[in-house]
Amino acid sequence: MTRLKFQRPKGTVDILPEDQIYWEKIRETIKRVAHYYNFNRIDTPILEATELFIKSVGISSDIVEKEMFTFKTKGGDRLTLRPEGTASVARAYIENGMKNRRHPLRFYYIGPMFRHENPQHNRLREFHQFGFEVIGSPEPIIDAQIIQLSFTIFKELSLKNLVVHINSIGCRECRPEYIKLLKNYLAPQIRKLPAQYRKKIQTNPLRIFDIKDEKCQKIAHEAPQIVDSLCDQCRHNFEKLLEFLDFLDIPYFFNPFLVRGLDYYNGAVYEILPQGKEYQTKEALGGGGRYDYLIESLGGKEMAATGVAFGIERIISYMKEVHSLPAKPHHQEKIFLAHLGTFGEKRALKLMEELRKEKFIVKEAFSKPSLKAQKKVAEKEGARLMILVAQKEALENNVILRDLRTGAQEVVGIKDIARKIRNLLRQKTK
Repeated sequence: MTRLKFQRPKGTVDILPEDQIYWEKIRETIKRVAHYYNFNRIDTPILEATELFIKSVGISSDIVEKEMFTFKTKGGDRLTLRPEGTASVARAYIENGMKNRRHPLRFYYIGPMFRHENPQHNRLREFHQFGFEVIGSPEPIIDAQIIQLSFTIFKELSLKNLVVHINSIGCRECRPEYIKLLKNYLAPQIRKLPAQYRKKIQTNPLRIFDIKDEKCQKIAHEAPQIVDSLCDQCRHNFEKLLEFLDFLDIPYFFNPFLVRGLDYYNGAVYEILPQGKEYQTKEALGGGGRYDYLIESLGGKEMAATGVAFGIERIISYMKEVHSLPAKPHHQEKIFLAHLGTFGEKRALKLMEELRKEKFIVKEAFSKPSLKAQKKVAEKEGARLMILVAQKEALENNVILRDLRTGAQEVVGIKDIARKIRNLLRQKTK
């Protein structure tokens, strides 16, 4: 057996034709829902300056510490394959002078992301996300609307039994006091933690809630809760958001230990995952929250913002798990275009484009010169009608139209073929 010389890189997958129905359904649903909620598409480069993610995501985050694909160009620039989308959108907002546009601004994106993770189920090194970002409003109704449109997308994909895990991690007014409280709690616990996590937690104590190690989890679940330290404004915004979710009948679970893994978050943060599963970040289909200080930290003016992002591969995996197969496109009778003879080939090639303009679904087997072989392909495709462009008829601007189910056939002028096909298909539906 010949050994493959080339294989796809570790942590990547080929999206084969049989899976494209899922991808097309998701992309079409995102586009339709985004348009309804007045979100505009934005595409940012796959490559960004490494410093953008260090500054935004956080130097103590897993992404920056061990997951980024970073390299140095021949010109000396340090670039990174983007590991997430929000920082790039914030950079694009600043760089393109969008502060002068009417706010709030609503963006959505779809594209590949890259993280150097240990490949496993639903965790790839090249994966795809779609996200929604709203820049320019501090109101909790915007967070509620983003969660609402997320659930709308899932409903369109026939995905049910989902729940929002939600928390508030405060603002720069109230969080510092909580960090002091958390540090005091962690001080006598630090030596009990595995060595590889101590520096991370000393750099950013909130990371204790994000580490999946059993010892860290036990210490985290006995720590003071940040919700008890919220300022009046943060508490008001969080309670308001929960009221909106109650009114929208969106199921949620208050998770006081949810902080998300990126440093730019503040205020409300959340993840959406299937109900009935023990909470684990790896089970989440996606998540988001507020990042009111990100744009300012990247050199822009202070600007309230919020957003959410979802992993497409994870959604497809869940669709398969619950047998949510996308509905096939509305059925339309297939027409098979066959040819015979040199001039028949040329005329068939031209007729193919003419039939496309008439919105017909046309199959062909141009690579097979034998009419017998072409007929076999027509049968496999389940075509009802066959148009045969033979040498003699083509010279006379005619074709042979055959009903493959009854065997009836007639000679039809090429200029009349579209009308004749429509009449035959209309008769079938009566």
